[in-house]
Amino acid sequence: MTAPAVSVRAAHESDALAAAACVNAAFERYVARIGRPPAPMLSDYAALAAEGKVWVAELEGRVVGVLVQYETEDGFYIDTVAALPELHGTGVGRALLEFAEGEARGRGFESIYLCTNSRMTENQVFYPKIGYAEYDRRAQSGYERVFYRKRV
Repeated sequence: MTAPAVSVRAAHESDALAAAACVNAAFERYVARIGRPPAPMLSDYAALAAEGKVWVAELEGRVVGVLVQYETEDGFYIDTVAALPELHGTGVGRALLEFAEGEARGRGFESIYLCTNSRMTENQVFYPKIGYAEYDRRAQSGYERVFYRKRV
């Protein structure tokens, strides 16, 4: 499938419902595997958008991807990357990751980090393929997480 021409922009509070719907659709397949909703399904996207932490990927005026990113004491953090299931494998998620990497560089960071649930095994194959290196595994907020970092 050819990569769609998505545009990435800062989310507005009015995007919260579309962002939550996109994230829920993207992560729903993991609920049974993890035994409960993945953490991104529990986030308050209106509050996160109000804090300037959410970006959306749009295609023909429709929200098709969501990125939650922000600075922490450990560096520049990608909290959530999601694309609508019908667009998995088309480059929407990668476009959001590249956007985040550019944001980190633009803010003076030398690296970016993220984590995935240990049961999301697909991500543990994908992230190393695009330059992320695993550096930690630990329980956090009741989830078993695998942490990755990439130099930008």
